[in-house]
Amino acid sequence: MRRSLCQYSLGLSLACGWGDFAHASSFTDPLDGQFDMGEYLAENAYGFLPIPVIITEPAVGYGFGVVGMFLHESEAQKEQRRKVALQSLDGGAQLIPPAVTVAGGAMTENGTWFALIGHRRVWKQDSIRYLGGVGFGSAIMQFYPFSHDALKDQGVELETKGFGGIQKLQFRMPDTSLFIGVQQFYADSEVTLNSGFGNGNSYSLGKTKSSGLGVNLEYDAKNSLFYPTSGWDFNAEYLWFREGFGGDNNYETFLASSRVYLPIASHWTLAFAAKYNALTSNESRLPPLAYPDINLRGIAANRYQGNHTSSYQSQLMWQFTPRWSVSVFGGVGGNSGIGVANDGARSMFDDMHWAYGTGFRYLIARRYGIHSGIDIAFSEEDSAFYFNVGTGL
Repeated sequence: MRRSLCQYSLGLSLACGWGDFAHASSFTDPLDGQFDMGEYLAENAYGFLPIPVIITEPAVGYGFGVVGMFLHESEAQKEQRRKVALQSLDGGAQLIPPAVTVAGGAMTENGTWFALIGHRRVWKQDSIRYLGGVGFGSAIMQFYPFSHDALKDQGVELETKGFGGIQKLQFRMPDTSLFIGVQQFYADSEVTLNSGFGNGNSYSLGKTKSSGLGVNLEYDAKNSLFYPTSGWDFNAEYLWFREGFGGDNNYETFLASSRVYLPIASHWTLAFAAKYNALTSNESRLPPLAYPDINLRGIAANRYQGNHTSSYQSQLMWQFTPRWSVSVFGGVGGNSGIGVANDGARSMFDDMHWAYGTGFRYLIARRYGIHSGIDIAFSEEDSAFYFNVGTGL
């Protein structure tokens, strides 16, 4: 098992030969004898889970990169998790998740590239949560800004390069699963139009700063951070983007999303997810990436943007061994027009777009409940496969 998984991805191959401190840890789980990186993550100061970023996103083409996931625990926390993990298959995964740092980058065949670092931490028995990250890079993608029927499939190639970051701080309401918090978003970018006229010229559409402050509400009653199989969550965010906050435009964004995981039989889970995004503004020109899009596996990023977008999907998961699971999923999404004269939220349902697929997961770090694997997805226009950590919803 260890050999086959190491061949499965470059990232795991690197982990298997990481160095002297890697050899000090076992990659075989003492409970079931299977390949597992839980001890490596826990016992090495520089141990991390290398996640291969194999990009087949239709919007940017094929690409490759690596993101490292670092877990931070005190010695007492490590020992407690080790003991509980030895007592049951999912014991360690039921404890409060440790602090997590991710760092890495990737690039694709069309010239898109990015680098990022992010961190998530909790305090006081998960009563306070913090999430933050920064990234920079260049994204070359097709955008479809025209709402007229004759032009809606006419795309233009734009390059957006720059940097940005987010921060989110949340506080748990006493004796509940409800969190309230504040958040910040900032991006500094330049947008270039690639002419496509054969002369190789590009035209700068200007530099833009986007700066927003907002509030959030989250209800989290899932049984796991990394791979939930029961429970549900709800998240709502409202951000105000203002020139007074250091940006160049005035607009507001709203996000509402929810996921439900229902155990329907032994080792079977049926999951549902829904997401709604809205952008309101009196300005006719905003950065292309400001507008929300339909976010479904199999549909190219930013292919369907609008002032209002929504998506609805379901997923059936079968844990046929303690280590391996497979899933099938499908969903639909809709978008309104873009700009001040958009038709409103109701128009999201005038032209729905579908996607579906299948995937598998392997329990790569049992004591933390971390599952990783591949999803293969299809839509009416594209197909793609994705390396994912978690359920994919």
